[in-house]
Amino acid sequence: MDLFEQSRKKTQPLAERMRPVSLDEFVGQKHIIKKGSVLRRAIEADMLGSCIFFGPPGTGKTTLAKLVATASNSYFEVLNAVSSGVADAKKIIEQAKVHLEMYGKKTILMLDECHRWSKAQSDAVLEAIEKGYIVFIGSTTENPFVSMTRAIVSRCRIFEFKPLDFADVKELVIRALTDKSRGFGSLCVDMSDESIDLLVRLSGGDARVALGALDLAVSSTPLVKKKILITEDIVRECMQGKVLSIDDDVYFDMLSAFCKSLRGSDADASVYWAHRLIKSGIDPRIVLRRLIAHASEDVGLANSQALVVATSALTAYESMGVPEGLIPLTHAVIYVAMSPKSNSVICAMHGAMDDVEKTYSDAVPAHLKNTNYMKEKRKQYRYPHDYGGFVAQQYLPDEIKDHVYYVPSKNGAEKNIITSKMKSDE
Repeated sequence: MDLFEQSRKKTQPLAERMRPVSLDEFVGQKHIIKKGSVLRRAIEADMLGSCIFFGPPGTGKTTLAKLVATASNSYFEVLNAVSSGVADAKKIIEQAKVHLEMYGKKTILMLDECHRWSKAQSDAVLEAIEKGYIVFIGSTTENPFVSMTRAIVSRCRIFEFKPLDFADVKELVIRALTDKSRGFGSLCVDMSDESIDLLVRLSGGDARVALGALDLAVSSTPLVKKKILITEDIVRECMQGKVLSIDDDVYFDMLSAFCKSLRGSDADASVYWAHRLIKSGIDPRIVLRRLIAHASEDVGLANSQALVVATSALTAYESMGVPEGLIPLTHAVIYVAMSPKSNSVICAMHGAMDDVEKTYSDAVPAHLKNTNYMKEKRKQYRYPHDYGGFVAQQYLPDEIKDHVYYVPSKNGAEKNIITSKMKSDE
């Protein structure tokens, strides 16, 4: 290694310096890259076809793609879908044809953030993939079945990367602390197990975040008695809170978990998912709007006060903001979760809406029409207050006069409700 190369290595981020140089060094994703797996066998035999790696940031997608290139007797080209277009791809494809025809060497084209390519851009590489001029490796944080064109997806094997578990990230951090050529092994870094565990926990399964924070901690902490002491306080400063960013799929999954926890009367889970979403950067008003909906959908008339509490929480949050506004939000989440449940409101709504669509003739019954100018017609309508507050009579159109939409549950306050149908039966 020459002096220029040594200087360049020193200025590289720790995460880049610590990239594995072989499959045996690769950490995590055992479900797809363990010894004997289809993917590993294909890489080792240099028989890997076009594929797409998708999963959260910092889980090894780019690293594995580079290891594929290292293990293969192929040229390796990298494009980023944000900054490159059709012209860039075509240039690489033309070079790939030459390399294949003249030297018998394949070209691996790695496209980072591949979900950002349009259909026209994606179509530019289809023929090259089909004819084997290139081996396409796409890397994305988005679900390719949703975010990418079907033509590309159908020509690739899909491999899902999962967040690194605690042990995986800890292994990478310890490797960085002890490696003398690429990491900090030649420095006297004093970092307790507790500080390492805190760093790992706050990284949220993202190796790049963990190594980036470690890099900052070591480089910014002065020597004291010939040691660089990395305390838990320094780790917290460098991490600035747990990394909790989420993609669209995970967002909808977590929102679903929040809603189902409310419906299931699990206050602990409801509070957890609400704040997990908020900590990920979701506007708390999204949580509050879902809460208001569920106050009617799942609690309803079993406790009508739930709707009042939920809407009041939204008003309070908009008046107070963060962090104080999160207190009434949590109050309302617990209240709605612990309220007795009834879906009679939404059942009534759906039943009525269905009849609105299906009923052929829904003329207003004569005795319900506006007949102030027709005294003889007006007499047909029986004024309930003349009968002590209730009198049985038809209110629905003739075609659906016996249909029932609202059926009170036996939960909470709703068990005491008596409908007009019940009264008329008496």
